[in-house]
Amino acid sequence: MSKIYLQIDEPYQPHVDREQLEAAVEEALRHQRAPQEASLSLRIASDEPVRVLNARYRGVDKATDVLSFPDGSPDPETGAPYLGDIIIAYPQAEAQAQKGGHPVMWELCLLTVHGVLHLLGHDHATEEEKARMWAAQKEILTRLGCPLDPP
Repeated sequence: MSKIYLQIDEPYQPHVDREQLEAAVEEALRHQRAPQEASLSLRIASDEPVRVLNARYRGVDKATDVLSFPDGSPDPETGAPYLGDIIIAYPQAEAQAQKGGHPVMWELCLLTVHGVLHLLGHDHATEEEKARMWAAQKEILTRLGCPLDPP
């Protein structure tokens, strides 16, 4: 089983189902045949830390829904592959869920799966890459009981 370092910032803890997010990570890793002992970190945060990271690493000074930072080095605690870090802006997820008319946890699962796929090398820069990534997301989300079609 994978090691998931999950941090949910205090204001969002009552609204986030930790087990559902962990299941989303595990299902994405299983679907992609990632090493079972791999680890990653996932943080559910406010807009501000996401905005700061987006500005620093992407040159876009605004909040976004999810950012992924692939790593690939060995986890210092376990020696297993450390896949990287994912940060999700809860307010962005909440707004997208409201707009889409679905539960915020479904949106958080979508963003989690999206982030994991980026850590594993997926991208959506071209139509072909996007089609592969969106198909993987849809299959994983269906398995999780979150039947969303990525936008």
